[in-house]
Amino acid sequence: MADLAPAADDVSAAARVKEAHARITGELRKVIVGLDGVIDELLISIFARGHCLLVGVPGLAKTLLISTLAKSLSLSFNRIQFTPDLMPADITGTEVIQEDRATGTRQLKFIRGPIFANVILADEINRTPPKTQAALLEAMQERQVTVGGVRHPLAPPFFVLATQNPIEQEGTYPLPEAQLDRFMFMVRVEYPTEAEEMRIVEMTTKPTTVELQQVLSGQEILDLQELVRRVPVPEHVLQYVLRLVRATRVNTPETPALVKERVAWGAGPRASQYLVLAGKARALLQGRLYVSTEDIQAVAHPVLRHRIITTYGAEAEGYTSDRLVTDLLRTIPTTGEALRDHRLPSVLGS
Repeated sequence: MADLAPAADDVSAAARVKEAHARITGELRKVIVGLDGVIDELLISIFARGHCLLVGVPGLAKTLLISTLAKSLSLSFNRIQFTPDLMPADITGTEVIQEDRATGTRQLKFIRGPIFANVILADEINRTPPKTQAALLEAMQERQVTVGGVRHPLAPPFFVLATQNPIEQEGTYPLPEAQLDRFMFMVRVEYPTEAEEMRIVEMTTKPTTVELQQVLSGQEILDLQELVRRVPVPEHVLQYVLRLVRATRVNTPETPALVKERVAWGAGPRASQYLVLAGKARALLQGRLYVSTEDIQAVAHPVLRHRIITTYGAEAEGYTSDRLVTDLLRTIPTTGEALRDHRLPSVLGS
């Protein structure tokens, strides 16, 4: 296996990751109520060098969570409010002609757009047309933007944390699958519990002054991202990842009948990569230097839910990609011996 084993000092580094996770969570708790799973998934995506899409109805603190996270990190932060009239140059920047008053010569100068920051909040990303949405593609994948044939690199670390309203359809533009695939996680933000909503009302209806401490610097985050990639993955965990992802594809030999009947398109190789990286980051956040199948199961839904397209018939039945992932997690074996048998349990229809 080509995975690089952690060095001796990585043990102490792993402890620092767990400590950093606790400190960041503590800062967020000064402002955010609940959303424990959302916070964990957001931090996993950051330490795994991935982008994150938060989906939820208005008023669930999606924007507040991202802006508060940016303030707790020593990183530059820009918020881009996506609107129907937003143009690509409004995101990436544009070239303008400047005249040198001393010599009278003119030259093009690139004026950087808001994409040039460490943390980008793409607010209501589905409210802008595909042409403008595509302006993020190169930045998310290549960590650079190209304007006028000139490449402009983005300073690391770089994250796009986007929000999307799932219920408002008028005047919105669904994200293309190619762009959805660039997001490591699609995180669902649910309504708070009654007790959490009581605390929210109490906190937000009285005078409060909250001072956030900056927990991690940019270089510390880059170091932790490198540590994530050095976490070893046992062979049976890699086999489990491949079985899980390949089981979502209609035309592979190991595809169960249920998937063939209800899935139009399954997850691609990027899903396998992100499952492994997310599993590594989750293991580190819990203070471990190894990845287990439990780590993969914990991140399977946010990694896979936006990479599986169900058929019209499945949609009519209310059978979602989340439910499919749940069924697969319940039936695919987690032990090395069982994983070597390519036949899935009959409950899925082998």
